[in-house]
Amino acid sequence: MRSGFQDGWFRLKQNKGAVAALAILLVLVALAFLGPLLTKYDYYTTNYGAIFQSPSAEHWFGTDKFGRDQWARVWYGTRISLLIAVVAATLDLLVGVTYGSISALLGGRTDAVMQRIVEVLVGIPNLIIVILLMMVMPAGIGTLIIAMSISGWVNMARLVRAEILKLKNHEFVLAARLLDASNGQIILRHLIPNTVGVIVINTMFTIPSAIFTEAFLSFIGIGLQEPKASLGVLINSGFQVINSHPYLLFISAIVIVLIMVCFSILGDGLRDAFDPQMRV
Repeated sequence: MRSGFQDGWFRLKQNKGAVAALAILLVLVALAFLGPLLTKYDYYTTNYGAIFQSPSAEHWFGTDKFGRDQWARVWYGTRISLLIAVVAATLDLLVGVTYGSISALLGGRTDAVMQRIVEVLVGIPNLIIVILLMMVMPAGIGTLIIAMSISGWVNMARLVRAEILKLKNHEFVLAARLLDASNGQIILRHLIPNTVGVIVINTMFTIPSAIFTEAFLSFIGIGLQEPKASLGVLINSGFQVINSHPYLLFISAIVIVLIMVCFSILGDGLRDAFDPQMRV
């Protein structure tokens, strides 16, 4: 008999759209790390004798206003955007799962106080918090990650809390209490493993949201700045010369659209695959 995870993985493989999205994401991730190694140019060296060259055999994605190779910059920028998004999503996962689990398991006054804190954070638009923090801290990868993580964990915490509230009175939890298991042991060994589906699905939607936030902040000029490269920085640079050199915008835009669409399709596939109501 298959476990819940094996059953979900089997159903996921039957979803051709989700499988295709996963394959495309793997290719993009591979190119993010290996793409810059496939060319003799790096992402930061300027060459004023080769400015604004269209895509060619020499420069596969062309060059920008400083003569920098766009192939190297696009894939290095993709790597940075993915790094920021994955780290931010991981912090959201760790904080959100821990907060939501403790709140639901302890209940009572502790849960009430913790949920009031969550409600305050929910009432403040996340983008405003991020923008304000970016304005008072020096621009950089660490600042972006911190800014996106301050309130990004709230949705994960609420979902995990809701799931654990359903599970905390089940027989396996009561049996663990009779065996003198601590709250930490109950959370780690019994409750979190039964909420993995919700955690994974929410994380799949958190990553593209973080990528979009990074791109938006860099596009409006308060995220990463030149000569650093990220998808937001590249889109901002391409937008400035869209009428004369549209390839600088379109290539970066295609990459970010592919990433976000594929994560969304994969997230939908995971939700369908791990939905307990669909298990036979």
